[in-house]
Amino acid sequence: MTAQPAASKMTLPELAAMRARGDRIVMVTAYDAPSGRLADDAGVDIVLVGDSAGTTVLGGTSTVPVTLDEMLVFTRGVVRGVSHALVIADMPFGSYQVSDAAALEHAIRLVKEGGADGVKLEGAGATLTRIAAIVDAGIPVMGHIGLTPQSATLLGGYRAQGRTADAARRLIDDARALERAGAFAIVLEAIPAIVAERVTAEIGVPTIGIGAGASCCGQVLVWHDLLGLTRGSTPRFVKRYADLDGVIAGALDAFVQDVRGGTFPGPDHTYGMPDTEREKLDDAKVER
Repeated sequence: MTAQPAASKMTLPELAAMRARGDRIVMVTAYDAPSGRLADDAGVDIVLVGDSAGTTVLGGTSTVPVTLDEMLVFTRGVVRGVSHALVIADMPFGSYQVSDAAALEHAIRLVKEGGADGVKLEGAGATLTRIAAIVDAGIPVMGHIGLTPQSATLLGGYRAQGRTADAARRLIDDARALERAGAFAIVLEAIPAIVAERVTAEIGVPTIGIGAGASCCGQVLVWHDLLGLTRGSTPRFVKRYADLDGVIAGALDAFVQDVRGGTFPGPDHTYGMPDTEREKLDDAKVER
């Protein structure tokens, strides 16, 4: 049976309480009003307006080219479809790397113009002061460490991180630093399950895993991946819950065949005219 969302809006204290109770947190990406509504109806706790839209929706090869203006469009759409879940918007590459002031300005736009409940930033290091500045302004921030797609080139490509003891310790330190900076939750992407377990044990805020094992406080998948809309290979952590690519292709093929075969539109899909009005139309044709 499909889960039904709670009547009230998800809050940060409730997310913290879910971690304390051991309740699993569910997050999924979405990019428009219909996908936001469907995720919300399913009882998802957090809807992430991901910059993954750069590949899943816009057809690019990475998330880097996505602009703030594009993220604002996606965010506004999702917000219109969601009533319960928290809506968190990814800050795209270039919107927070330059300075704390620029990061705050762009985070404000995502909340004020986009309607997001909060924002997500990748990495630690210089990102820590960006997070602190945004949180100080009253905007919730979600962190993201491990495989950070915006800096995948620097990391050597889309590959798992934290696979040595030293790298794992750095991830633990980064997670602690993100918590101190004010992050309300942290995404752990493509890291060994044992490292994610250690990170989760070392910090007090929820961890959301994607390719980080089952010990995280919650899990996230990309909309197109879990619904089977992604063609070609997907990361090993992806589970396809449907084959909508095949379903949609079949529906479109049927439409094409109906139109070309003259069976669509049929009587059930056609508007009629009252007989009296049709007679007037025929009379006008005769007079002409």
